[in-house]
Amino acid sequence: MISQIKQYVKTLSILSCLGGIAICSVPALANEEQQIDIVIPTEKREVIYHKTIFSLSGQPKYHVGFQHVDYVNPNAPKGGVIKLAEVGSFDNLNRFASRGAPERNSGSLYDSLFTSTADDITSFYPLIATSITYSNQYRWAEVAINPNARFQDDKPITAHDVEFTFHKFMTEGAPQYRVYNKGITVKAIDDHHVRVDIPESDREKLLSFVGSMRVIPKHFWQHHDFSEPLSTPPVGSGPYYISDYKMGQYVVYRRNPKYWARDLPINKGLDNFDEKRIDYYMDDNVSLEAFKAGEYDLRTEDQPKNWFTQYQGRYFDNSHIIKQEKPVKTATDTKWLAFNLQKELFKDIKVRKAISLAFDFEWLNHAFYYDSYKRPYSFFENTIYAAKGKPTEQELKWLNPYKHIIPEAVFDDAYSISKSDGQGFNRDNLLKAAELLKQAGWEIKNGKLINTKTEQPFEFELISSLGSDIKYAIPFQQNLARLGITMKITLLDSAQHLRRVRERDYDMVARYYYAVNYPNSNLLMFWGSEYLNSSWNASWLHNKAIDGIIAEIIKNVDNQEELVPLGRALDRILTQEYPMIPMWYNSKTYYAYWNKFGQPAIQPTYGIGVDSWWYDANKAASLSKNREH
Repeated sequence: MISQIKQYVKTLSILSCLGGIAICSVPALANEEQQIDIVIPTEKREVIYHKTIFSLSGQPKYHVGFQHVDYVNPNAPKGGVIKLAEVGSFDNLNRFASRGAPERNSGSLYDSLFTSTADDITSFYPLIATSITYSNQYRWAEVAINPNARFQDDKPITAHDVEFTFHKFMTEGAPQYRVYNKGITVKAIDDHHVRVDIPESDREKLLSFVGSMRVIPKHFWQHHDFSEPLSTPPVGSGPYYISDYKMGQYVVYRRNPKYWARDLPINKGLDNFDEKRIDYYMDDNVSLEAFKAGEYDLRTEDQPKNWFTQYQGRYFDNSHIIKQEKPVKTATDTKWLAFNLQKELFKDIKVRKAISLAFDFEWLNHAFYYDSYKRPYSFFENTIYAAKGKPTEQELKWLNPYKHIIPEAVFDDAYSISKSDGQGFNRDNLLKAAELLKQAGWEIKNGKLINTKTEQPFEFELISSLGSDIKYAIPFQQNLARLGITMKITLLDSAQHLRRVRERDYDMVARYYYAVNYPNSNLLMFWGSEYLNSSWNASWLHNKAIDGIIAEIIKNVDNQEELVPLGRALDRILTQEYPMIPMWYNSKTYYAYWNKFGQPAIQPTYGIGVDSWWYDANKAASLSKNREH
């Protein structure tokens, strides 16, 4: 493409002398961060960009020529082992299989064309790719592949692998991937250049697709079904490969000493451990005791009660185990209970609102969680896109066209749920809930809530994973019983739970809604009507208003003036439909680790930066004997 541009510019320069054509100034081609304006008729002006670093929103934090990111020690020593843990099990090593329970970290085996940083999540920096060329029409992009790029078996990564990867995901990947990327084509031009075309002009979709695309090896995966579980380690492209494993019990990732990208600016100071061992535990309480006994090195804690009562003893007193708390100031994962709106029982919004009122967050937070949780009232929690107060004129511009299909409450104050007194009775909210249920056609008979038309009792099932926190479930069950509702609690192993979620075989399920830092095209998979087969949309909520506003969001990702009211308008619709009951999120990130690591002076904005830590042999030597390696 670049050679074509050079020739085209040369031709245009000659033609401009003859008149009848408009020419913009063209900067020297030696500069990688260049903008090339190619114009034939003025009204069809096309601007060509050639960039090594690009951003979806705003300007990148780091610019061409940066040496390393801020939150690393570029001279960090390599070596040692870090031991980690997961709760649950796994039966295969293919993170992208459509069935089974994959090893949760196996997606990290593959590098992407570009990558983001933990302090700049909206920008993309070169990894497998060296640059991207695209126009202001946002219909195509051409990507240059680093000729030094190698898979873990030392075979070169080429544009043909990129083309194969896309084909594999489109034919054997998750259904939502095929839907979202319908109409896109990826074609190798030669060994080191690949072209991407999309059916409609869409800046955010084009750049995010290219920036985040993982690359898998054609020579390995052409012999395997990408949708099926994998019983042996695949060939990867990342800094670690699987060196040892036992299905369902543990996996060992070994640092690849020949990793071709280890000295790229984006990787300097990262991936310092020779080994990362991950042990699986069926129960989180057992996992906690294993951590305190020294069986693994680092643990994040999402149970405040555990944090305040279990993280103590001589190892904590003598600083062999270090406790850390990091205030949550950015968008964060939030936990909700999702209604399955396919179920007739939950079709009426009054019913969903009533059940939401029966969840006594204030009492649960005080009784079980040491007042450490906050309750989310937005799907853009901790961001400027969360709805507040009454809708502004800018928000109404987007909401009014859908007035006939969205709840009236959307046009009133932002979503909230009445607080209880925190004493455990929740009387006022239960009275409100009982009235809503009566309006929805339910009445109490012999202590049971009965539908006045069908005479069926109000009964449903809540499913959850074995080993997860369900302390909230019994008090919630008891509050519902006061309304005459029977809620059955079913605990499943991780494979069964995943299967039932995929098949939408549940009435209610506890789900994390992953952090949304700014409204973007990912919202399609969370809420778009075309993605209902995706397990991301746990509630099955969808309508034309949601689809329409998400479509506008995608058009305005780089237009903050419009993005803020669009995000808040969408938030109002989603929350006032009551598709999920807001549970909580931690006001702080709690984590503890055995004191055997060195850490950079600066911590990244998004996360605790474990991939920038390193093994400190002197610290390890001062620990108890079972902590030495």
